[in-house]
Amino acid sequence: MHASNSKEVRTRFAPSPTGFLHIGSGRTALFAWAYARRFKGTFILRIEDTDVERSTPEAVQVILDGMKWLGLDHDEGPFYQMQRMDRYKEVIHTMLSAGTVYPCYCTPEELDAMREAQRARGEKPRYDGRWRPESGKTLPPVPAGIKPAMRFKNPLDGVVAWEDRVKGRIEFNNGELDDFVIARSDATPTYNFCVCVDDWDMKITHVIRGDDHVNNTPRQINVLNALGAELPEYGHVSMILGDDGQKLSKRHGAVSVMEYPQNGYLRDAVINYLARLGWSHGDEEIFSVQQFCEWFDLDHITPSPAQFNTEKLRWLNHEYIKRTEPSVLAEMLKPFLGLAGLSTANGPAIEKVAELLRDRAPTLAEMAALAHYFYVRPEVEGALLVQHLTDAAKPAIAALSATLATTNWIKADISAAVKAQVTQLGLKMPQLMMPLRVLLTGQTQTPAIDAIMEVLGREEVLARLARMWPEGESLQFDKTQNFKP
Repeated sequence: MHASNSKEVRTRFAPSPTGFLHIGSGRTALFAWAYARRFKGTFILRIEDTDVERSTPEAVQVILDGMKWLGLDHDEGPFYQMQRMDRYKEVIHTMLSAGTVYPCYCTPEELDAMREAQRARGEKPRYDGRWRPESGKTLPPVPAGIKPAMRFKNPLDGVVAWEDRVKGRIEFNNGELDDFVIARSDATPTYNFCVCVDDWDMKITHVIRGDDHVNNTPRQINVLNALGAELPEYGHVSMILGDDGQKLSKRHGAVSVMEYPQNGYLRDAVINYLARLGWSHGDEEIFSVQQFCEWFDLDHITPSPAQFNTEKLRWLNHEYIKRTEPSVLAEMLKPFLGLAGLSTANGPAIEKVAELLRDRAPTLAEMAALAHYFYVRPEVEGALLVQHLTDAAKPAIAALSATLATTNWIKADISAAVKAQVTQLGLKMPQLMMPLRVLLTGQTQTPAIDAIMEVLGREEVLARLARMWPEGESLQFDKTQNFKP
């Protein structure tokens, strides 16, 4: 429940800009950010862009956009590894002098042959230490024209272990770890080395990351020990699975963080959902970002994989939509109405439409689709007219239109006028409500029709009902005809 030391908590999120910000990476960033916020610490953004071929400015911007939308503000950074090359070279030089790093002149062909021979003997492929300097050992002659890679001199025996804040104690035998390359023959440093120098320089106290990094951790701990650096605490978060129990991928729907705002999800709902993917606070299901930051700890992250459930996310998003003030919801909805091709200039106030539809739409995109008939007079299918605009309904609609022309235009009075018309003509309520709904919206399932009429306004309602009688004559309909605006 509490930070395990008295020093300032310093966490980091360190993505590689080789694609979009994955929803799993977003959750990792959220956990690291929330832990820093919980203990009034520092959250650092670091861009691990050493994969020059795949790392692009556009990919970096996608990450920054995703972080901004999620509201995960960083206190320091973003730091770029490609801008820290001089620092990495400086540390490598120091380690060479200390004897914890050594040059290896193996060519790629020699390494391939080494591994092939090991496989043939049924051994695990690994570097055999032929260039590792040891007391009394004679190294091969340095070949001409070969630029060496730099290898870390990993301890040969003992174990490297840590108390993982999520998974508990984890141990690796050093004998299972070979002397890995920390700088390639072209002098570019490798991931496992850069991470160590960065975490050391940035004084990271807690490394919260995916459990696909568990196998990297013992190597990084050994490097940090060789540097004389204080070790951070590690917490490895399990992966997210799809609805089918398989690793989350595109086939499960949106996995890029930025697809969620595009599809009409609210930021706070997505944060709430991600927070509950593998972490819990009692039975709390719905909570604010502020509450999450106050509650978040590493002790209640489950070590087992979390399962992504799209329907649960939709339910949660709908709960947030229903709890959002109509004026705020209207501003959120406005761009989606534009994307749906709807001009709202001459239609009802968006705030009134949002308030009416929020109980029926789990996303803003779906709310915009439902709002169509508020801003465009609908084309009514002939089959619906044949079914609902009966001989009994037509005079009722005509009489109601006359009454509505002078009715006080509030929902209660509109409802009273409709009920009075039903009673006066001896109809059942659906005999008038259904043709009203079809004529006004072109649909058979909508919110309460009196509420829709109030929002549409008297002039528009009467205009839509008047389409029954062009030039004063009643229309005849068949199933092939459509009732057009």
